[in-house]
Amino acid sequence: MERNNKPMTTAAFIYSDALAKFEYGDDHPFKPLRARSTMELCNRHGLLFAVSVIRPQPLPADRSDLELFHTPGYLDLLQRAGEGDHDLAQLAAGIGSPDCPVLKGLYDFSRLAVGATLQGIELVMTGTAQRAFNLLGGFHHAGVDHAEGFCYVNDIGVGIAKLIGAGHRVAFVDIDAHHCNGVQDRFYGDDRVLTISLHQLSDGFYPETGRVSETGTMEGRGYTVNVPLPPETDDEVYVHAFEQVVPPLLEAYKPDIVIAEIGADTLISDPLTDLRLTSNGYEAVVKTLCEVAPRLVAVGGGGYDVFRTSNCWTLAFAAMCEIEPEDEYAGLVGGRMYGSEFGGLRDAQILTTGEPRRRVQAAVDETVRYVHEAIFPVLEARRP
Repeated sequence: MERNNKPMTTAAFIYSDALAKFEYGDDHPFKPLRARSTMELCNRHGLLFAVSVIRPQPLPADRSDLELFHTPGYLDLLQRAGEGDHDLAQLAAGIGSPDCPVLKGLYDFSRLAVGATLQGIELVMTGTAQRAFNLLGGFHHAGVDHAEGFCYVNDIGVGIAKLIGAGHRVAFVDIDAHHCNGVQDRFYGDDRVLTISLHQLSDGFYPETGRVSETGTMEGRGYTVNVPLPPETDDEVYVHAFEQVVPPLLEAYKPDIVIAEIGADTLISDPLTDLRLTSNGYEAVVKTLCEVAPRLVAVGGGGYDVFRTSNCWTLAFAAMCEIEPEDEYAGLVGGRMYGSEFGGLRDAQILTTGEPRRRVQAAVDETVRYVHEAIFPVLEARRP
């Protein structure tokens, strides 16, 4: 496959069969196997043959790493659950709920998922790679002492805690459809972390947190930024909100590294959400993140339309490599197994129109105005 002569960006694709083959259960919406189908699409589109790509095998995180975020007592409960034990104390900590079932090997899976994110951080911070993508990371709902929302351990929180402990300024940008409540709760009063989340917020939609008025407390006031989005938000509204908020805040904060949760559950076809993005809006946002982040570690997060999630994550990794994905087999093998029914990895754009569009636009414009008035002056005043 021919490539142009432009120097390639070094990107790390972090993958493990042990992670991809782990199963939450046939009826559970979280499917780690998405990572395997994404790797196959990246191979098919020439992304893993590029000399700029390194594919490390992740190593499990140490207990001491997990304790940077989680309480020892909770980790003891999680370890017992991974051995097949179940008791009321675990259930009180969220382990054994329909969202977070007791699973054999759960503790080992959790350690490996955290280890993969930590490995991505190490590769980027040492300069081995400019960007890294851990497909099976992004467990942003897990709390310090409990599991929730399909998340048992918070790999993002562990990574942030390790980075700020080493004196680094960290920004966390979350474009998953669900709010990053676990990360927000842990760092809500900390000005060493800038947390920005764009997410759906509507009655009954999990986790029902992330209102625009949630802006941090004490030293962290102004360092938590929430951009709640109403149902039916489409590509144009989402991308506009992102561009108005994320790049200027990162410019003001000047992080050493950006960790980004790039869940694809914002897509119009996702069975668990009510947003209306296509791969076009998703790809545009990830490309902007690659442009504005001095160093970038991306983690997968949500995405419950398995095929379209794999398409979007392939486009995301192509953006990290700064390579246009090219399907050498286009026209030879068809079907959704190898891409969107609209043709290739990208969807046709579908926009919200009429009164729903006016309602969504007005709500998001008001949110962006609030962020500009309440957040921007704080960060500008403390610009390094």
